[in-house]
This record gives sequence, C-alpha cells and structure tokens, in this order.
Amino acid sequence: GVMRSLWSLGLAFLLALTSRAGGLEIPLEVEQLPTITVQTAGPVIALPFEGSFSMRCEAKGNPQPVYRWTKDGQAIDPLFDLGVKKERNNGSFVIHSGRLAQFQGMYQCYASNNLGTAVSEEIELIVPSTPKFPKEKIAPIVVKEGQPVILECNPPQGIPPRKIYWMTIGLQHIEQDERVSMGHDGNLYISNALEKDSRRDYCCFAAFSVIRTIVRKTAMSVVVKSCRLTVGGQSSSGSYAIPERRPSLLVPSGVQSEVRLLKGEELVLECIAEGFPTPVIEWTKRTEKLPKRANLKNYGKRLTINNIEEEDDGKYTCEARNSVGDTVHYFNVMVEEPPRWQPEPPKGQLAVVGSDVHIKCSASGKPRPVISWRKNGQPLDDGPSSNRQVLDDTIVLHRARPEDSAVYQCEASNRHGTILANANIMIINLPPRMLTKDYQRYSVVQGRDIIMDCKVFIEPPDDTTESVEGERFSVFKNGSLQINQAGKEDSGEYVCFATNSEGKSAITALLDVKDPTQIVEPPQDLHILSGTTAQLTCQAEYDISLRNEFQIVWSKDGEEIPPFTEQSRYFLDDGMLQIINVNQSDKGTYTCTARTNLDQDTASALVTVLDVPDAPEDVELSEQKSWSVRLAWVPGDDHNSSTTEFIVEYEESQWDPGTWRELQRVPGNQVTALLTLHGHLNYQFRVYAVNGIGKGPPSNPTDRYKTLPAAPDKNPENIQIQGHLPHQMDISWEPLLPVEHNGPGLEYKLSYRKLGVEDIWKEHLVKRHAFVIKNTPTFIPYEIKIQSRNSHGWGPEPKVVTGYSGEDLPTASPQDVAVEVLNTTLLRVSWTRVAQATLRGHLGGYNVHWLRKRSLLHSNRIPEERHFLTFPGNRSHAMVPGLRPFSEYRLTVNVFNKRGNGPNSDPVTFQTPEGVPEQVPILTVSNAQRDSITLVWAPPFEANGILTGYLLQYQLINETLAMGDMQEVNVSSADTTHWLLQGLGEMSKYMFYLSACTRVGCGPQRMEEGSTVTEASEGNWRISEAVNTSKNFHLIDGLEPGTVYTVCLLAKSRLDNASIFEDVIQTRVKGLASLHLGVSTQGWFIGMMCAVALLTLTVLIACFVTRNKGGKYAVKEKEDLHPEVESQGMNDDTFGDYSEENPLKASQCSLDRGMGGDSDYGDEEECQFNEDGSFIGEYSDHKNRAKGN
Repeated sequence: GVMRSLWSLGLAFLLALTSRAGGLEIPLEVEQLPTITVQTAGPVIALPFEGSFSMRCEAKGNPQPVYRWTKDGQAIDPLFDLGVKKERNNGSFVIHSGRLAQFQGMYQCYASNNLGTAVSEEIELIVPSTPKFPKEKIAPIVVKEGQPVILECNPPQGIPPRKIYWMTIGLQHIEQDERVSMGHDGNLYISNALEKDSRRDYCCFAAFSVIRTIVRKTAMSVVVKSCRLTVGGQSSSGSYAIPERRPSLLVPSGVQSEVRLLKGEELVLECIAEGFPTPVIEWTKRTEKLPKRANLKNYGKRLTINNIEEEDDGKYTCEARNSVGDTVHYFNVMVEEPPRWQPEPPKGQLAVVGSDVHIKCSASGKPRPVISWRKNGQPLDDGPSSNRQVLDDTIVLHRARPEDSAVYQCEASNRHGTILANANIMIINLPPRMLTKDYQRYSVVQGRDIIMDCKVFIEPPDDTTESVEGERFSVFKNGSLQINQAGKEDSGEYVCFATNSEGKSAITALLDVKDPTQIVEPPQDLHILSGTTAQLTCQAEYDISLRNEFQIVWSKDGEEIPPFTEQSRYFLDDGMLQIINVNQSDKGTYTCTARTNLDQDTASALVTVLDVPDAPEDVELSEQKSWSVRLAWVPGDDHNSSTTEFIVEYEESQWDPGTWRELQRVPGNQVTALLTLHGHLNYQFRVYAVNGIGKGPPSNPTDRYKTLPAAPDKNPENIQIQGHLPHQMDISWEPLLPVEHNGPGLEYKLSYRKLGVEDIWKEHLVKRHAFVIKNTPTFIPYEIKIQSRNSHGWGPEPKVVTGYSGEDLPTASPQDVAVEVLNTTLLRVSWTRVAQATLRGHLGGYNVHWLRKRSLLHSNRIPEERHFLTFPGNRSHAMVPGLRPFSEYRLTVNVFNKRGNGPNSDPVTFQTPEGVPEQVPILTVSNAQRDSITLVWAPPFEANGILTGYLLQYQLINETLAMGDMQEVNVSSADTTHWLLQGLGEMSKYMFYLSACTRVGCGPQRMEEGSTVTEASEGNWRISEAVNTSKNFHLIDGLEPGTVYTVCLLAKSRLDNASIFEDVIQTRVKGLASLHLGVSTQGWFIGMMCAVALLTLTVLIACFVTRNKGGKYAVKEKEDLHPEVESQGMNDDTFGDYSEENPLKASQCSLDRGMGGDSDYGDEEECQFNEDGSFIGEYSDHKNRAKGN
C-alpha cells in the first residue's frame, strides 16, 4: 500500500511524512489495549498515626478500562470485601485508619477492556503490630569470675530502623569496651566476667523511630562469684588469680558460615570471643586485602562494608587471639541481585496481519531469574492450533492474526523478588485516521512562525516522501506544516491529505494572520517622593479582533502584581498603574506586558523612591578639649537624593533638659564637625541629615560631655534705646541665653554718656536686662555700652551704640498749606515742612484731615464726614482721593513723631466741581400697547451736580438679536420719571437705554428690554388692599384656575396710571396644583420689591385684570384706582409664611429715604440696591422664572 500526507493551499501542494505510532504511543482516539499508567509502589506500611493509605491503579485505553483487584491471589471487591469505595474513572481506593489488620496482604490490580487486560505489579500492604517484649521471669545468671556471660535480648520485630540499647533501670548506659559489648543481634556479651559486673538491672531497650515506640525487656540479674580464697569465712587478698583460657567464639558458632546479601546492601560480619585475657579480633580476606571501604566497629569485633559490589565476593576470616591461644571462623560471602530488566522491559508493538511478531523479555539477576508468561492476566494456553511459540525468554507469533492482539505479561523471578511487565501487542490493518480536528482555526501574529497540526494514525505505514515547495514552508515527519514569517497573504484555508493501502483521509485548517501587539506609549522612569502616589502609564496597539483577549499586566522585578484588593497599595486601571503611599520597598523595575493569546510586548521603567535620609550612625566624640570637641559620624542611606547638609544638635541637662537645639550645620560632603561649646554645661549631641526631600530622623545621642566654667565670651545684643517719656531714657537688651553664661553669677555693666560733649561714663551693675535713666534732657543723643561678666571674669570689650532720650510732642504746625483740585474726586495738597528743632523727636510723617461740609446741590447742611490719610516720611505734598463731586470741604495738615501729633495747620476751604450723575437705580417697561410703551424710572441716588434731564435711547431687536438704528429722545425736565414712547412697531422687541445728565454730561446707562403687543387686552381691573411696603411679597387670593391675568404695581400718589411693575401670569389648573411644592390652596403669591422706595412713594397698591382675547379693558375712574390708605387698611394677616418655589429676591429699604428732611440721596444709610444695577438684574431674572412656572 501507499501512504501519503499532503498539504495544499490554493494550487500549491505540500507533501509531508505521516507520523507512525510506535511502541505504546498510540493516540487515545484509536481503539487500543489497556496500559497501566499509575500504580502504587510497594510495600505500603500502614502506620497507625497516618490518616489514610492510597492503593493507586490508573490505566488508559480505548474503550475505557474497567478495574478489578486480587488480594493474596483471591479476587476481591474493595467495596464489599474491604468496605472502601473505588474512585470514579480509575481503580484506586483509599484505606482510612481504623481496623487495619484486615487489610494486610498482597494486592494486584487488573485493568481490562474488550481488547485485553493489563496487570499491575504486586503491592504488599504491611500493617505492623506494636512491638512488645514477652512478659517473663528471668532467673539470675550466676558465674564465676573470669567466665563468659551472654545476656539475650531477643528484640521484637518492627518497622525498621530499630535500635537496641543496654541500660539500667535508671536509664544509665551499660559501659562497653573490648570485654563487654553488644552484638549485632542485640545480645550483650561479656568475654570474661568481673565482680563489678554483678548487678540486678541489666535492661534491653528496643527503639522504633518510625512508630515512635520504645520497649523494655524485663530486667536481668548477673551474679559474679569471686575467685579469691577464703580463710575462716573471709576473703583473702593474698592469693587471687583468674584462670587463663584460650579464646572461643560466642558468635558465630561453628568454623564456617555462609552469608548471602543483595548488591548495594551493607555487609555486616561479626566475631565475639570469650577467654581470659580478653581476646583481640583480627580480620582478613583470603588471597587479597580487605576493601578500602571496609570499616571495623564494636572494638574491632564487627566488619562492615557499605554498598557492597560483586567484587566484594569471597572468603573473609576472623581470628580471635590472646596469650593462651587463638581460634578462627570463615565467612563465605556471596553477593546476589534481584531480577532486573535487561536492558529494558518488553515494549508494545503494532503489527500488520500476517506478519511474525517476536516478544522478547530479557532479565538479569543472581540467581538467574525464571521467566513466565501470561496473556491478559491468564496463563498461556497453547493448543494444537496455536500459532504461538514460547522460546524461554521470547514468544513468537507466527502469521499473526487480529485475535492475537492482547496484553502479554512477562514475569521474572528469583528468590529475591519478582518483576512484571505488560506488552501491548496490536495486530491491525486500518485506513488513515485523522487525529487532528477538522477545520481547526489557527492564528498567528504577522512576522511570526506558525505550525499547523496534521496528526494521523496509519497502519500499515508508508515511507514515501516528497519535497516541499516554497522557502517559508516546511512539513515535519509528524505531518505538521510550519510557515516561517507569516504574512497577511498567508491567511486562508489549508488541506492535509493522508493515504495508505486501506484508504484516504483529509482535514482542512484555517489560518488567520493578525497584527502584532506593540506598546506605543511605554512607562517612563520615575523619581517619586515617599508617601505620595506614583503613576505609571502604558498604552499599546493590538489587533482589534483580539480585544477580548487583550490585557495589560504589570510586574515588579519579575513578579506579577495582582489586581487591586483592599489590602493592596496597587491600583490597576486601563494601562495605568498607581502605587499608593509609596515607600522604599516600592523601588525597582516595573514592567508593563501588553499581551494577547498570540503575542506580547513589554516595556520597563525604573522607579526610584526619594525619601529623607536615614539617621547617621556611629556618632563619636574625639579631640575633646575644655570648650570644644570634634564630632564624627557615618552617613545613613540618602535614598536617592544627595545629602546637602548635616545638622548637629545639642541638649544640656542644666538649663533646659530634654530640649534639643541646633548647634552647627555641616556641608553634606563632610562627616566631621569641630564644635565650639559654652562653659559650665553637660552636653550630649546628635546629628541628622538633610537632602532635597527634607530632614531625616536624628541619630542616637552621644555620651555626655561636660565643659569647664569660664568668663562670658559674648555681650548682650539687640540693644534698644527708647524714650517713652520726655525726660527719661529706657534701655533694654537681649540677655545672654542661659547656656551662654559660661558659669555662675552672671550680671551686666551698663555704661552711658552724652554724645558730642565732654562727659564721663556713668556705670551701673544690673542683673536684669532693662534699665531706666531718669531726668534726661528731651531728645538728646547718648552713647551706651553693655558688658557681661560672671564669677570667672569679664566678657569681651563691648561695642558702643547711640540712642536718644525721650521724645515730646511737636510744637509747630505745617505752614503755607495749599490745595489744587485735579478733578471731581482727586485733590493735591502741599505744605512747608516744619523745622527740625520743633519736632522734639524722630519724624514720623504728616497727617492730612478733611471734612465734607455740605453739598452744593442743597443749601442745607449734611452730617459731617471726617476723613484723614497718613503720609510717612519727610515730605511736602500728597494726593487725596475719594472726594465727592459738587461739595464743599475743609482741610488741615499736622506733623507727628513717636510721641504723638503736633498742632493742626490753619484750615483751608475748597469746593469740588460738578460731575456726571450715577446710574439710574431702576428702569421698568409699563403699559405695553400695539404701538407704544411707557418707561418708568427713578432718579439717581447721587446727581453729582444739578440734574438737567435724561437721555433716552432705544433700538429695535430682531429674532437674530441684531440691533437696529439707535433712536434718541432728550428728556429736558429733571423732575420727569416716566415717558410714553409712541410710533413703535406692532409686536416688536426693543432695547431701551436711559442715563441721567447734568451740565457736565450724562452718566452711565441703565438698559431694559420691552415689547409691544398685537392687541390691547380686555378685562376688568380689580384693586387689592394696600401693599405693606415693609415686606417683600404680597398675596392675592380668589383667582380662577387656568386664567391669564395682568398684574401691575401702581403708586398711590401718581395720577397717570403708570405702573412701576407689570407682568402677565397664568394660574395653574386645579388638578395640577398638588404637583407643585410650596403652593397652598388656590391662592397665588406675587413677590413685591422695595424699589418703590426709590420712587419716593408712600404706599403701594397691587391691581390685576383678567385678560380676554379680542377686546379692550376698561379703566375705572382715577378716584377708584387710587383709594385712600385709611380706607384700605393694612391687614397683616395677609402676610403669612411665603414658600413659593422661585420667590422674588427683594430688598428692603427704608421709606424714609427721599421723604424730605436733612437726608438726601448721598446719605450713608445702606440699601440693598447695588449701583451696578444688580437690583434690576434680580428683578429681570425673577420675571423670566415666573413665566416658566
């Protein structure tokens, strides 16, 4: 037959060798015999303190094998016979501690399917019993002195290792030597007994370390009778002799013995002899020297050789000799081996029908192993028609048939053990069987290599091969196709073919070439401050089809960082790594790995943690002198920020114990400092380092260092000379610190004299740090010096300082005061400086005082407003801002020193010129008609001159907010506060601008927006009760739900019906009222503003009218519109708690403003109307909100 495996892509065909399943490596997809894969290696020793014992038996095969067990050659069911359950899908079972004795025995596992049976090796389960010595009564051993003694131990059997000890009942070891020793069998041998060997507590102990048990045999008694002669019932010390005896062997018996042991075990030969004097043992090996590995133990009585080899075979001799004679024993040592496969156990085979199959089973061992065969666990049955021939270690299957397929067991045995091997023999002819999944999808990154599998099982095989076309394509013997440096053009379908004499098979593989994963923004090296949060970022590009598999993983120093947990300080999110509360353990190399299931890319960054330096170590003192010492230290770790300096601190125990103070700073490249110290102090020192991050912790303090007392080495500093009173001089200074005293008894010598005249030094000794000199002339210069001293001497020569005695008030005022009015609010003042002699102290500067006497707009006087400014230094002019226009002022100037102010200059009176008015405080749009609008306003607070009228401008605004041409109206009457604009467009929006004017010009504009209407409204006006002007809201009841109303606010005193507030509202539908918070019953809250105070009104009235479409509204008579306040009454019950959702912001102003008297618009009384028009802004804002409700 012919077998082929062919790969093709498009029109290019690739031929490959198929892989042949050899030995036992048959793919599990193919029907096959059982093969045991896991079994327990015996023997198993069931120790009582272990929890459980596994008997493992696992096998593979197709069909799945079933399992059975035998124990001591008899079939058993683990569940019914042993009470244990087998594991699912294998034959293993677990024995739990309990009554273990019933489980002891030889176990064997059988794994079978319909093709055959595999057999495990025998597993011996040993359940050891607790070793015990028999209870017995042992008679005392009585011997004569010089006779041998054998104390038998006969230790019980147990789990090795076992150790034997001979001790007393008091656990004292029996002393052993050439005469007394313990044999390898555990017995205690005494070559010749002495009187000192007599005792009643010879005890044999057996210790079993595996089961942690020690047992003791009944104590034995030995009585040794003396050989001394007795005379008259007493021992004689004159004649004493132990008869000499030639040696004889206590162990072993006879002249010759045979020793058999396995290769690798330890050879132990022992000869223990009795006799007197004590015999000496000598070992030899016939025809050659003892091996170098031979060791003599037990005082030369025991010969041992570890890990014995075949060359250690032979005859060994032990000779026991003393002065009387000798004796000899011969050991015939034979080294043997258990069965062992030579060179390896038989392998399974695949063979075609009709071929001859040879199964060879070669084993070595000493004695030579006996080979036995079984088939599927049963003895061979060779009938007349059998095609099987057994030739010692080989089975030949002639012209093999499918029914010869089986598991053949080969067993090799000798007296040292048995080994067993299973050989799976399969006799089959099959067409190619594809073991690789059809339409398997493969993915590879562009530029990488890819291997696509084509695993085929073929029997019989074929050796035909063909070459592969294409440099980048390779086909392996196992049928796999490799493409090197795959490109996008390699994506597509590939087909693999396989044929033999029995048939043909094929599979298709799909290849998809992906874009590589690449880090485009790698993490950057980072220097981070300890205790802060470090952040590393990593961004990568990858094939979009791999987005579900793509992930970014971070690792530190090669160890992966787990996802964020509550205990972790790492936070990972979308390629970002945050390290919270960084410390020194976080420094290292951080690697970002961007990976998919196909490839990965890595990038690393070094994180350097910056921290304050560690404390210096090994701080020591040297060069110790009376008032200096050298300090040296070893710097600590600077934590990646160079040390800039070291700071030396000291603590002294006399004046301020426990307080550390700075003594000296040392550059960061120095590690020593020479410290200059004060006297009479008990110091200790410490050092800390400073780097770019900050100050580190201090070092441990040094030992105490005490300095000797001395005279002061400095004088007081910061001498202050002041004259609080005209005829005295107050002198104070900064005293020496306690640590600067240098000794006891510190005091100060104060010396002073007048400067510039011949005067002697006057001296005072004081202990305080202040002194007052009285009866001095006013403001005279003095020389002062202060020297310190203590009980050990004077300080250095002091420096002389200069000061003045006490000051007095200046006596002169500035002359020639003149003013220059620069504009309406700014003034320039000048004067002639006062003479130095009149100052009587240090010049402080000049004060300018001014007083507003009256407004030129009103003849009546106003409350005086006094102001002043201070101008320090020796100057002759100043600028005075903040004046009010069109006013009369009075101004004075005075000089001052530290003592106080001098007299005022003669007053100067001046006037400020007229200015432009302030912005009008309010502008409202009222009575909008089809072609007209009424504007209402209030005059400005401050006219700053004589008001001449108003400038009114307006322009049309279209839907795109573009402005039309500006129109202008001059209102020439200063008393006019409303204006009717006619000739406007119907349903048009306008922007109005109004400014007040004086003779100087017009002030800033106030803007307001308004619109004309399509038709005039129709309805009946109703007048509410008088509005309480002290409140900022008014409640109107009795309105109909869902109705449109016009609400306006009128002044009682006006007769032209011009409203100062007007708006259109619609009441809510009844059923919806509950949906809006803050609305109770059917009442409606109308917010009112205190702007009426600006219009100099006395009372407000609210009116409203129901609006209807297609009609005009009637206006009542003027007397109905303006009823008297007395007739209306003020019902305070109407002003309840107001909780409308969007209440009007309102300011409360006093109605006293503008109602006559001495006050005018320039009064200081405050109102919550800002000059920038914020009141209008609040009103407009509320108006828009109200329409939205």
